[in-house]
Amino acid sequence: MVQGKNKQITTILSKVYSHVASPQEKHPEIKKDIIIVVGGAPKYTITALKSALKTHRRKARLMLIHDTKKRFTPAAQEMLIQLFDIIVSCDLKSPTAIQSTLLPYQNELLAITCRNDQYMPLLGNVIPHVPYLKAPTSESLHWASDKVLMRRRLRIHNRTINPVYRVIKDNSKASIKNVIDAVGFPLIVKPSGLAASRLVSICYHREELEAVLKKIFRKIEGVYREHDVGSTPRVLIEQYMDGQMYSIDAYVTKRGKITFCPMVAVKTGRQIGFDDFFGYQQMTPTNLSKESIMTAEYVATEAIHALGLRNTTAHVELMKTEEGWKVIELAARPGGFRNEMYEYSYGFSHTLNDILIRIPEKVFVPRKVRGHSVAMKFFAKEEGYITKLTGIKKIQDLKSFQEIRINKAVGDYCTYAKNGGSSVFNLIMVNKDRSKLLADIRRVEQTIKIETSREGGRASKSSKKNNTPD
Repeated sequence: MVQGKNKQITTILSKVYSHVASPQEKHPEIKKDIIIVVGGAPKYTITALKSALKTHRRKARLMLIHDTKKRFTPAAQEMLIQLFDIIVSCDLKSPTAIQSTLLPYQNELLAITCRNDQYMPLLGNVIPHVPYLKAPTSESLHWASDKVLMRRRLRIHNRTINPVYRVIKDNSKASIKNVIDAVGFPLIVKPSGLAASRLVSICYHREELEAVLKKIFRKIEGVYREHDVGSTPRVLIEQYMDGQMYSIDAYVTKRGKITFCPMVAVKTGRQIGFDDFFGYQQMTPTNLSKESIMTAEYVATEAIHALGLRNTTAHVELMKTEEGWKVIELAARPGGFRNEMYEYSYGFSHTLNDILIRIPEKVFVPRKVRGHSVAMKFFAKEEGYITKLTGIKKIQDLKSFQEIRINKAVGDYCTYAKNGGSSVFNLIMVNKDRSKLLADIRRVEQTIKIETSREGGRASKSSKKNNTPD
């Protein structure tokens, strides 16, 4: 009798739920094929992603979601229309606006990514409104974006991979004394929410520290506004780590399993005479032993797990010191130039893997070396307006030359990275023979000339015509 009633109930329920079907059941043609890019990304990144999708015969539509406050020039708008299949905008700080904007696409979403530190807080805002996509948690993104929170979590998780540090909110005498007593000299001063070495300085004595802090607290609020950093300006002061810098990218699954990419050796601007810490030169493969790489990967794993990152690509910067490997910082996104370097040196698409780990699907990371690659950033030796830029055409004749991205022209103003500036141009070179690549790097350094002047504005048309990059 009971079995008969259960059967009757089951029959009734099946009739009721037969009228309730998912969008895919009602419309079998609907496919989950939209990849959301939050905030924006460089043209070459989106082009590389589209190229990789085409090469691997994967059909997907790219959606850009950006904040309504973001303003684009007509030329930029035209470029975005060519790059993205769908472009939407809303107040990315408003949960209601985000939900309303994404609602029409919910059943077609495949993955979500962000390629810029500046937009990570916006990604954190969007994630709660795409609950069925694999993504890092909003909290983990917050921890990875704020250098202070990152240091605190690393200290709790494994203090041996962390340098000594202090956090200050002003440049009072009491704050400075506390820093000197706890950290000592030399030390590194860096704002908590900025990337690309902006406002980062090294100090060797008290007078230098006082001057740097005075400058930073005078500029920090303006720089935070310029880069739309929503957090309260704070300054992180760390013990200076003396050693060789490296970085490593990794793919993290939803359960924290990590697949590491090959390591990259980094030379900073400071190592070539700049009073600045921008990444001047990045090379792969490195000359590290297998044992050193395994130790570096262990430290990177500790850092990634300390922040609870998952369903994401992670970029970890490390320092190899006499006391062992230490974490400089990490981010929940691919490192700069990595797609090109890994493509040339190992034959895989870092940009595509960044999407696969978020679907999630298995990533492809071959280890066989095809060639040695280098990415370089060139800044002017002195801040000021560019009056002369020579050697550009000549270096393109080098056998190792692959790509160049020119960011500034004669008449543009150059600023150091520590003062919020960007490079004059970026260069990528590749060679199967490491010694030949090193020789071409030297030729580039001897050929390029960037001259600046503190006086004047953008050069006149006649001046620019006579001083165009050769």
